[in-house]
Amino acid sequence: MSDRLRKGALALLALVFCAAPTPGDVGGCGQPAAELDPEVFFATKDSIDCDQCGACGLETGACTRACSEHLSQSEFPEGCLPLVHDGEVCLRALLNASCSDYETYTRDMAAQTPTECNFCPVRR
Repeated sequence: MSDRLRKGALALLALVFCAAPTPGDVGGCGQPAAELDPEVFFATKDSIDCDQCGACGLETGACTRACSEHLSQSEFPEGCLPLVHDGEVCLRALLNASCSDYETYTRDMAAQTPTECNFCPVRR
Protein backbone atom coordinates (compact mmCIF):
# COMPACT_ATOMS: atom_id res chain seq x y z
CA MET A 1 0.00 0.00 0.00
CA SER A 2 1.48 3.35 -0.99
CA ASP A 3 2.30 5.96 1.64
CA ARG A 4 -0.19 8.39 0.07
CA LEU A 5 -3.00 5.82 0.15
CA ARG A 6 -2.17 4.92 3.75
CA LYS A 7 -2.28 8.61 4.80
CA GLY A 8 -5.58 9.12 2.99
CA ALA A 9 -7.14 6.06 4.62
CA LEU A 10 -5.96 7.20 8.05
CA ALA A 11 -7.34 10.71 7.43
CA LEU A 12 -10.68 9.27 6.35
CA LEU A 13 -10.89 7.06 9.44
CA ALA A 14 -10.02 10.00 11.68
CA LEU A 15 -12.63 12.18 10.00
CA VAL A 16 -15.35 9.56 10.21
CA PHE A 17 -14.73 8.30 13.76
CA CYS A 18 -13.60 11.49 15.48
CA ALA A 19 -16.35 13.66 14.05
CA ALA A 20 -19.27 11.45 15.07
CA PRO A 21 -21.87 12.68 17.57
CA THR A 22 -21.48 11.62 21.17
CA PRO A 23 -23.71 8.80 22.46
CA GLY A 24 -26.38 11.18 23.86
CA ASP A 25 -26.82 13.04 20.59
CA VAL A 26 -29.50 12.02 18.14
CA GLY A 27 -28.62 12.63 14.50
CA GLY A 28 -26.68 15.81 13.89
CA CYS A 29 -29.03 18.10 15.85
CA GLY A 30 -27.13 17.78 19.10
CA GLN A 31 -23.71 17.74 17.46
CA PRO A 32 -21.79 20.95 18.05
CA ALA A 33 -20.86 22.84 14.90
CA ALA A 34 -17.18 22.25 14.11
CA GLU A 35 -15.33 23.71 11.15
CA LEU A 36 -14.00 21.24 8.61
CA ASP A 37 -10.19 20.97 8.62
CA PRO A 38 -9.21 21.74 5.01
CA GLU A 39 -5.97 19.72 5.01
CA VAL A 40 -7.63 16.58 6.39
CA PHE A 41 -10.58 16.98 4.06
CA PHE A 42 -8.53 17.58 0.89
CA ALA A 43 -6.08 14.76 1.71
CA THR A 44 -9.00 12.38 2.13
CA LYS A 45 -10.75 13.68 -0.99
CA ASP A 46 -7.55 13.34 -3.06
CA SER A 47 -7.18 9.75 -1.88
CA ILE A 48 -10.77 8.91 -2.83
CA ASP A 49 -10.43 10.72 -6.17
CA CYS A 50 -7.20 8.88 -6.99
CA ASP A 51 -8.71 5.50 -6.10
CA GLN A 52 -11.87 6.18 -8.11
CA CYS A 53 -9.86 7.42 -11.12
CA GLY A 54 -7.85 4.20 -11.07
CA ALA A 55 -10.88 1.97 -10.62
CA CYS A 56 -12.74 3.73 -13.44
CA GLY A 57 -9.73 3.98 -15.78
CA LEU A 58 -9.87 7.79 -15.89
CA GLU A 59 -6.77 9.70 -17.00
CA THR A 60 -7.46 13.41 -16.61
CA GLY A 61 -5.60 16.36 -15.14
CA ALA A 62 -7.75 16.17 -12.01
CA CYS A 63 -6.86 12.50 -11.60
CA THR A 64 -3.17 13.25 -12.02
CA ARG A 65 -3.36 16.02 -9.39
CA ALA A 66 -5.31 13.80 -6.98
CA CYS A 67 -2.72 11.02 -7.32
CA SER A 68 0.32 13.29 -6.88
CA GLU A 69 2.14 13.55 -3.57
CA HIS A 70 1.00 17.14 -3.08
CA LEU A 71 -2.50 18.17 -2.04
CA SER A 72 -4.54 19.34 -5.02
CA GLN A 73 -6.00 22.02 -2.74
CA SER A 74 -5.17 22.99 0.82
CA GLU A 75 -7.75 25.58 1.81
CA PHE A 76 -11.30 26.63 1.15
CA PRO A 77 -12.05 29.89 -0.65
CA GLU A 78 -12.04 33.00 1.52
CA GLY A 79 -15.25 33.28 3.53
CA CYS A 80 -16.11 29.60 2.98
CA LEU A 81 -16.40 27.78 6.31
CA PRO A 82 -17.91 24.31 5.80
CA LEU A 83 -18.66 22.15 8.81
CA VAL A 84 -17.37 18.64 9.55
CA HIS A 85 -20.82 17.24 8.68
CA ASP A 86 -20.61 18.88 5.23
CA GLY A 87 -17.30 17.13 4.59
CA GLU A 88 -18.66 13.77 5.71
CA VAL A 89 -21.63 14.06 3.33
CA CYS A 90 -19.35 15.02 0.43
CA LEU A 91 -16.90 12.15 1.02
CA ARG A 92 -19.74 9.62 1.27
CA ALA A 93 -21.15 10.89 -2.02
CA LEU A 94 -17.74 10.49 -3.69
CA LEU A 95 -17.29 6.98 -2.33
CA ASN A 96 -20.69 5.99 -3.72
CA ALA A 97 -20.39 7.74 -7.11
CA SER A 98 -20.54 5.69 -10.30
CA CYS A 99 -17.76 5.79 -12.88
CA SER A 100 -19.94 7.88 -15.20
CA ASP A 101 -20.49 10.37 -12.36
CA TYR A 102 -16.76 10.42 -11.63
CA GLU A 103 -16.03 11.13 -15.27
CA THR A 104 -18.09 14.33 -14.99
CA TYR A 105 -16.31 15.31 -11.75
CA THR A 106 -12.80 14.88 -13.16
CA ARG A 107 -13.04 15.79 -16.85
CA ASP A 108 -10.58 18.41 -18.09
CA MET A 109 -13.21 20.76 -19.51
CA ALA A 110 -16.42 21.79 -17.71
CA ALA A 111 -15.96 19.48 -14.74
CA GLN A 112 -18.94 19.35 -12.41
CA THR A 113 -18.91 19.45 -8.63
CA PRO A 114 -21.22 17.05 -6.81
CA THR A 115 -23.92 19.07 -5.06
CA GLU A 116 -22.88 17.46 -1.76
CA CYS A 117 -19.38 18.94 -2.21
CA ASN A 118 -20.41 22.42 -3.34
CA PHE A 119 -19.91 23.99 0.08
CA CYS A 120 -19.70 27.62 -1.02
CA PRO A 121 -21.36 28.12 -4.40
CA VAL A 122 -20.29 31.20 -6.32
CA ARG A 123 -23.03 33.82 -6.27
CA ARG A 124 -23.86 35.37 -9.62
